[in-house]
Amino acid sequence: MSISDSYLDYILNQLSPLGDVTAKRMFGGVGLFRDGLMFGLIADYILYLQVDDSNRGTYQAVGMRPFRPGEKSPIMPYYQVPVGVMEDKEALAQWAQRSFAIAKQKTGGKRKTFPSRSSPGGR
Repeated sequence: MSISDSYLDYILNQLSPLGDVTAKRMFGGVGLFRDGLMFGLIADYILYLQVDDSNRGTYQAVGMRPFRPGEKSPIMPYYQVPVGVMEDKEALAQWAQRSFAIAKQKTGGKRKTFPSRSSPGGR
């Protein structure tokens, strides 16, 4: 299912305190990037942020589920964002900043360049 422009605009607006967040449509969903590093995604109108052992428990404690692109696909290192966090720009910025730091650590800060759509108020 394709993500509507209005929903994508909403998510990018909610992430605007993070700075320049860009979006790239891919495989029916959307990848979310900052400084060329993917830290989140949107699939089936659900926002997911990258996790590792340092923050996975926070998501699990509030009943959030991991991203799995198909029933037989492996679980990926992204978890659903609680609606209450998603609706609070400052809280979402904190959660997303942690996910960006994880992405940066995993890649050694190496960025990829993709044509994308920018968040409002980006740098």
